[in-house]
Amino acid sequence: MESRNPTTGETIRSYDEHDAAEVERRLARAFEAWTSWRRASFDERATLLGRAAELLDAEKNELGRLMTLEMGKPLRAAITEAEKCAWVCRYYAENGARFLADDHVETEAELSWVRYEPLGPVLAIMPWNFPFWQVFRFAAPTLTAGNTGLLKHASNVPGCALAIEDLLRRAGFPNGVFQTLLVGSDAVDAILQDERVRAATLTGSEGAGRAVGASAGRALKKTVLELGGSDPFVVMPSADVDAAIGTAVQARIVNNGQSCIAAKRFIVHESIFDRFLAGFVARMCALRIGDPLDEATDIGPLATEQIRDGLHAQVRASVEAGARLLTGGEPLDGPGWFYPPTVLADAPAGSPARADELFGPVATVLRARDVDEAIGLANETGFGLGAAAWTTDTDERDRFARELDAGMVFINAMVASDPRLPFGGVKRSGYGRELGRHGIREFVNVKAVSIQTGGTPDGKETE
Repeated sequence: MESRNPTTGETIRSYDEHDAAEVERRLARAFEAWTSWRRASFDERATLLGRAAELLDAEKNELGRLMTLEMGKPLRAAITEAEKCAWVCRYYAENGARFLADDHVETEAELSWVRYEPLGPVLAIMPWNFPFWQVFRFAAPTLTAGNTGLLKHASNVPGCALAIEDLLRRAGFPNGVFQTLLVGSDAVDAILQDERVRAATLTGSEGAGRAVGASAGRALKKTVLELGGSDPFVVMPSADVDAAIGTAVQARIVNNGQSCIAAKRFIVHESIFDRFLAGFVARMCALRIGDPLDEATDIGPLATEQIRDGLHAQVRASVEAGARLLTGGEPLDGPGWFYPPTVLADAPAGSPARADELFGPVATVLRARDVDEAIGLANETGFGLGAAAWTTDTDERDRFARELDAGMVFINAMVASDPRLPFGGVKRSGYGRELGRHGIREFVNVKAVSIQTGGTPDGKETE
């Protein structure tokens, strides 16, 4: 495995993949660790999560630099990512016991309740775009629930993968509770089929989700899939248009545009379309592109050359289909995998700019006659991850909240992940939820317990 700096294209370091024998050792260690970790008290687990949070805060600058060097996000965003990982650790340390407390149920029996028990080792197949946050939003609730974690990280961020394993070890988590597997995608199926692995979660592409879901299905194992998105950002006439423009730019370029919940399709009412488009293009043109280690940089490089070239092919196909190119649209010359902020307008139905996920700083702006057409355009893709709508009209707000096909709807704000709220999508954006109360209950055995002394009530047999 190679860690390459997307700003220069140079190799930072090479890593040896784990061979079959090492994978076997780590699987055995994960299962053995689970047999004792499942019995640890919530207080013990919370204490270790708190220590992990302290390390993340103390080392955020070094960890942020590692993220930036491996995948190219601006340094200040990478440092913020480390801080957010500390937040999710503290959140589950403070709330995990309450989320998994027994639920008592009134039945004919003398005592009935529901327990939430850990399943065992959980395999996490994680992407490169948020190399720490994606892992910790899995690890914090999963470890709190008493499971053990096995991380198969993206092959271009092995340094981040090993750093996370080391950080949790130094926080005091017992040997085997969280381990990194340095393996390629071709090793995932065999790991999923191993009976010691009890469940899997994946954040990644639709294709990867289909493969993991099918493999886990053959083994009858639970999965959570958080896949791609082509999030709409709707702006209606009652909105604060200037505020919407400023947020729209940030919502499109977050993480150099490489975020599943980044706004990608901007649907604007025709009465304010020209005003919005002019302001949006001007602000996109004013963004500073450059070295992500420079704090003045707004947009760094895309993570790999393949991602940049694929994005450019989508832009060209959209323009050839009839979309208007207003700015950008050509890879930058020189070293590194840079792509400029790009705005397309009036892309036709079926073109990549409307039908697919564009993973980079490319925005598609569409016009809508009314709220009905805006909702129709927002829902026209096969994705359903997040959606944002800007309006001060109460009826419009309620309609957007009800009718947008998405796992998350944000009104007058950009879509963002929050440890307190469930995160996930519908349709081709996957299934299951991370974060919040719902996320920690994804990988548990929901066990019903009913106690009746002296047999069933009234001596009746039940099925």
